[in-house]
Amino acid sequence: MSTTFYTAAMQDPPDTGPFFHGTIADLQVGDYLSPGFRSNYRPEVVMNHVYFTALADGAGLAAELAAELHSDGRTPRVYRVEPTGEFEDDPNVTDKKFPGNPTRSYRTAHPLRVVAEIADWKRLAPEALQQWRRQIVAVHPDDRGEIIN
Repeated sequence: MSTTFYTAAMQDPPDTGPFFHGTIADLQVGDYLSPGFRSNYRPEVVMNHVYFTALADGAGLAAELAAELHSDGRTPRVYRVEPTGEFEDDPNVTDKKFPGNPTRSYRTAHPLRVVAEIADWKRLAPEALQQWRRQIVAVHPDDRGEIIN
């Protein structure tokens, strides 16, 4: 698998954003999201990267799944973020599940700076959330598949 790194300072990067991150963390403008925390999907895995997308609704899906997996009433949130360093296509979805990166999903080993909280992302319909719950949330973490970390 080839890896292409992009930098926020590239003259002609393949994707200039805006970029979004979905989470259950309650953050403020100016806060940073950093690697080194446990995965929402595989809690035994400490993540070496922070993941983000250029699609607000994709970040919303990640936030809703994180809220489902934590079942303690946390609120799904979507933030507009800026990469502070190099980033690459997310190998967990790009060319593995969605060739060519139509999900516009990326990851970075550098912090992401929160620039705004987004309120107008598309929430999942209750039926769709139930379907995701059956497909992902109900699966034991050991059976959720490998995370390329």
